[in-house]
Amino acid sequence: MESDSLLTSSHWIMLAMLLGFAIAHSGLAALRSWGETKIGARLYRVLFALVSLPLAAALIIYFISHRYDGVVLWQVQGIAGIKETVWLLSAISFIFLYPATFNLLEIAAIQKPQVHLYETGIIRISRHPQMVGQVIWCIAHTLWIGTSFTLVTSLGLIAHHLFAVWHGDHRLEQRYGEAFRAVKERTSVIPFLAVLDGRQTLKWEEFVRPAYLGVLGFVVLLWWGHPWLSQSLVISR
Repeated sequence: MESDSLLTSSHWIMLAMLLGFAIAHSGLAALRSWGETKIGARLYRVLFALVSLPLAAALIIYFISHRYDGVVLWQVQGIAGIKETVWLLSAISFIFLYPATFNLLEIAAIQKPQVHLYETGIIRISRHPQMVGQVIWCIAHTLWIGTSFTLVTSLGLIAHHLFAVWHGDHRLEQRYGEAFRAVKERTSVIPFLAVLDGRQTLKWEEFVRPAYLGVLGFVVLLWWGHPWLSQSLVISR
C-alpha cells in the first residue's frame, strides 16, 4: 500500500487505465454502425467484448489491489449502520447497472445484436440507468473506504459515465431522429424526475421479471465471496 502522499503513482495509473477503457469502450460504441457493415453485428459484438471485458477486469483487479493507497480522507467503517448502508446502496446500484435490454442472447451475440429504443421498466426511472448505478456504486464504496485512491477512481468512473450519457443520446438521435427526441422528452436522466413531473408513470409489473432475480442472486453471491476475493487479490500482488 502506498500512503506517503495524496496522489501516489497508483492514482495516475488508475486514471490512465480509466482513460484507456473509456476510449476503447466509447470508441467501439461510436464505430458500431460502421463496424457492423464490415464484419456483421455478431462478430462486432464479440470484438467489443474481447476488448472491453479484459480492460474492465484489469480495472477491477487494480482497484481492489490498491484501494487503500494514498491518504485516508475519512474513516467511517466503525460507525453503526454504515456497513449495512453500503451494502444496500451496492445492491441498488446493481439493479441500475444491469443492462437495460435484459436480452442476454443479444449481449452474448447468440441472437443478432440490435440497437433498441426502450421506454419501459427502469428506463421510466432514468434514461441512463447504468450511469445512475455507477454513481451509486461509487458513492457507496468511496464512503466505505475513504481513501484518496478510491475518490480519484470514483471521480474518473463518474466522469466517463457522464460523457456516456451525452454520447449515448447522440448515437440514438443519429439513428432514430424524431422518434428518439420524443422518448427523450418523456424520460429523464435524473432518477424519478420524469415521474415526479408527470411525464412518466411507473408500471411495477414491468419490473417483475426473472432478470431481477439474477441480479439479487449475484448480490448475494458477491456478499458471500467479497472478503475472500479482496484478500486473494491483495495476496497475489
